[in-house]
Amino acid sequence: MDLIILGSGTAIPLGDRGSPGLVMLIEKAPVLFDMGPGTLRQLMRVGVDYEKIERIFLTHFHPDHTADLIHFLFASRNPGVLKRRRPFVVAGPVGVTDLVSALDKAYHGWLSLPPRIMEIEEVRPGGIRDYGSFIVTAAPTQHSMNSLAYRVEDSFGRTVVYSGDTGFCEEVVDLARGAHLLILECSFPDGAEVQGHLTPSLAGRIATLAGVKRLVLTHFYPQCLQSDIVSQCRKSYGGELILGRDLLRIGV
Repeated sequence: MDLIILGSGTAIPLGDRGSPGLVMLIEKAPVLFDMGPGTLRQLMRVGVDYEKIERIFLTHFHPDHTADLIHFLFASRNPGVLKRRRPFVVAGPVGVTDLVSALDKAYHGWLSLPPRIMEIEEVRPGGIRDYGSFIVTAAPTQHSMNSLAYRVEDSFGRTVVYSGDTGFCEEVVDLARGAHLLILECSFPDGAEVQGHLTPSLAGRIATLAGVKRLVLTHFYPQCLQSDIVSQCRKSYGGELILGRDLLRIGV
């Protein structure tokens, strides 16, 4: 299993960091997690065809994590694409059905797709779903209503946990226990904590409590990028530390 960080930033525009999104290549099949503005373009830059995305998992419904869903649905509706498009699933927390419906209404039906093409799946905390080549477990995060983190295990037993946006919470610690790779948001520097988000030392604390040996930090606000992220994280974590950046590819 490989993963590619498509966007390592936030809603704040930066020249070198897009809004959140990552793609996991599970037995070479792409599975998308979050899709902030520009996600489809980033997919094309790394050679992943958006038409081959068959599963999308959203962690929560803030625009910086979902805005390119509009682009994805509209592009998939193109007559030429629709003729050859295989079915896909948009999965997310409770409320994802209402989100897709509201977007379609706002765009006057221009995001509508036939039921044979698009399925919507609402994921509840604690749910475990077997998709054949991988298993997904979801846990609640401390961020927004119904926000989720995901644990992905492939058929070889390799595990990746992606937090989405979250503050420090035991649910993410438990979800991440023993994972081969943990991807955590790292929004603000130590000393400038914001509720519902992590700092480098808080992210390190989660990784240490979960017994994770490889930690990837992403979702950096400008204030965090101006600080010494590594030194702050090292206060609480001694394992392999990777600072995420756009288009970074990581093997698991």
